[in-house]
Amino acid sequence: MLKYFLKRILYSIPLIIGVTLVIFAITRILPGDPARVIAGPLAPAEEVARITRRFGLDQPLYTQYYIYIRDLLAGDMGSSLRTGNPVSFEIFVRLPNTLMLIIASLFFATLFGVPLGVLAASKRNSFFDFIGTIVAMVGISMPVFWSGLLLILLFAVILQWLPAGGFGSLRHFIMPVFTLSFFNLANIMRVTRSSMLEILQQDYIRTAHSKGLVDRKVIYKHGLRNAMIPIVTLLGLQFGALLGGTILTETVFAWPGMGRLLIDSIFARDYTVLQGTVFIFSIIIVITNLLVDFSYGFIDPKVRYD
Repeated sequence: MLKYFLKRILYSIPLIIGVTLVIFAITRILPGDPARVIAGPLAPAEEVARITRRFGLDQPLYTQYYIYIRDLLAGDMGSSLRTGNPVSFEIFVRLPNTLMLIIASLFFATLFGVPLGVLAASKRNSFFDFIGTIVAMVGISMPVFWSGLLLILLFAVILQWLPAGGFGSLRHFIMPVFTLSFFNLANIMRVTRSSMLEILQQDYIRTAHSKGLVDRKVIYKHGLRNAMIPIVTLLGLQFGALLGGTILTETVFAWPGMGRLLIDSIFARDYTVLQGTVFIFSIIIVITNLLVDFSYGFIDPKVRYD
């Protein structure tokens, strides 16, 4: 198992290098001059040139990339062009807020999505299956930003039960988490239902039923465990998708997280913060995929043997 895990880590190194190349290229082709943005629209050309030299923007691209990688390996992601604070400070002040949203959303989506998917599969073509299919279709079809706006309209404007946005209390936490959870709950329920339908038709499930085992034991002990690999794979993918979903959700609900920081840095042409934010997002996704791969060995022993 250790050999398998080390192999997966080695496979991730070229991926991370490719991510740094993509991040560097994208930030350099964005329209607008960061030096002009910092200096202001009315600043003289001499001030713009001074800022350009100060941040090394006059260097060739390969030199800028070398400096970027050298500083990154040293743990230095630079300073924000907008605030002057270290990029690491800007990111890690907001990172816990984003992780709190993602983990809570994934927890509630899994808590309700897996049992609902199992229920729909075990009672195929029943009323429960019909309702579950409708919920899954609505959840998958509705964009995150649209469901967030509908929640604000209903609970903040019409009913006035919850604040429309902001950060600081449990009431601020409810609508962003529900917005992110609903889409993921629909996906998890759909994949769980499909996996369970396939598993429940296997011969060993029929054998377990013929031995007189209780349906609940057959479904959850013998069926669900063997259907977990597609579900765990989806959870890993959903974690990455939630990072993207937080960009819209945090913007809609004025949540002070990484997604909001990313949007602000794009509009301010603060490419150092933009590079750092996207890099941290990428590292989180790589680590999540590694954990998912590692979990396969515990769920299915055949993975370890292979």
